Amino acid sequence: MHTDPPLPIDALAATALANVGLAYPFHLVHLLRSEADLQAPRRLHPVFGAGYDWHSCVHMHWTLARCLRLWPDLAAAAAIGAHFDARFTAANVAAECEYFAGSGRGTFERPYGWGWLLLLWCELDALAARRGQAGRWRDALAPLAVLIADRLAAWLPRAEFPVRAGTHGNSAFALILALPYTRRRAMAALEAGIGDRARRWFGPDRGYPAEYEPSGDDFLSGGLCEALLMARVLRPSEWEAWWAGFTPSGAGLARWRQPVAVSDATDAKIVHLHGLNLSRAWCWRQLQPVLPASLQPAAAQSARAHLRASLAAATDGDYVGTHWLASFALLAASGETVDGG
Repeated sequence: MHTDPPLPIDALAATALANVGLAYPFHLVHLLRSEADLQAPRRLHPVFGAGYDWHSCVHMHWTLARCLRLWPDLAAAAAIGAHFDARFTAANVAAECEYFAGSGRGTFERPYGWGWLLLLWCELDALAARRGQAGRWRDALAPLAVLIADRLAAWLPRAEFPVRAGTHGNSAFALILALPYTRRRAMAALEAGIGDRARRWFGPDRGYPAEYEPSGDDFLSGGLCEALLMARVLRPSEWEAWWAGFTPSGAGLARWRQPVAVSDATDAKIVHLHGLNLSRAWCWRQLQPVLPASLQPAAAQSARAHLRASLAAATDGDYVGTHWLASFALLAASGETVDGG
């Protein structure tokens, strides 16, 4: 019997907590409009100005919130609560909103950071039902979530073409992360907008060329993310028909099912391939129930193999990997995101 490797919950939580408290190194993506904009990351981003970069800080906070919700007695629970109390305040979030509202910053963190921020709000909302203090963190973050949701709603009608890259610009992955927010907030128009854009972007795709994946610094499978988004927005009968046309060749499916070797996990780009293994594990696990019966055993086996290949990298190794991989390991290993996202 094949089983998943044990999930090192305490190590994942400890890694995430250490990262979000580490101010440097920090990869700052920042439009300078004048010398007055020369500020330290934590001055610019009092909530998410640590942990190597803005979006990694966001999704490592998601890791902490998810660990606290699923394993409330984990060793770092008290420290995680104290960290959220200190960082997630109305004043700090107001400063984050002010940054987003600045001129020339309309595309800041679009779409990857947007998706993770909305998913973080959902995780805090779910956690609040079990841990009352999380309601304060959720409410503090709410203005930034509203700003980003509004920005997403304004962008989608203008996004005529998807980004299929296996990196931060990937359109499908971000929309998968954003969908739970639309459902928890009953935002029918935005949910419909995501579904409409997914159909426009990906509905005509046939015979996906999975043989072309991966590129050298992918941490996402463009094809598997596309398939998962379509599974989220299509009715079952629509999905079955779409998958039948989209399905890669046998060689392509075989390539998707094999974990990718990582030649140098100290290289900030090559280490992305550990993330690819973990995100593939998540995609295969989420797709398994809706795939044709003949593919379901292979999907389950592939999810386990990919998780085994890269789980250890989430907590061990160079900081270019450990500042972000815990989130992908948790996504792969702990099942659905809230609201079936």
